[in-house]
Amino acid sequence: MAKITELVAKLAAPVVEAAGCELWDVEYVREAGTWFLRVYIDKEGGVDILDCEAVSRTLSDLLDEADPIEGSYTFEVSSAGAERPLKRPSDFEKFMGSPVTVKLYKARDGRKEFAGTLAGYQNGDISVTVGDRTLTFPKNEVALCRLRIEF
Repeated sequence: MAKITELVAKLAAPVVEAAGCELWDVEYVREAGTWFLRVYIDKEGGVDILDCEAVSRTLSDLLDEADPIEGSYTFEVSSAGAERPLKRPSDFEKFMGSPVTVKLYKARDGRKEFAGTLAGYQNGDISVTVGDRTLTFPKNEVALCRLRIEF
């Protein structure tokens, strides 16, 4: 049996595309005793509340019909966000050269967080230029890599 997120992504993809958006991610998580099903969308120029509403209304009906989740949950549709996490190889390709923050499970050189420019991605390993050095973080050391907004 497929994971809930995979099933929801299959249901969501055509709905999101019909709304002129791109499906960024689906997560099904428990927070403070409540289950949340979150669908993140993106589009050129940014997502607005009307995009989220259009996807939410149609997808909610499809979810009610398919009923892929036992029990109650809170359903949300939102923008992937300006500081979105990068997860898939295509995410890293799309944002190569962009400012990112890499968070590690264990400290390296006394730090668990590195801010720099995404310089490479190969087999899950992430390279980031920090100042005048390019650091490579093996996949198993990286807890999170997300875009970073610079002001």
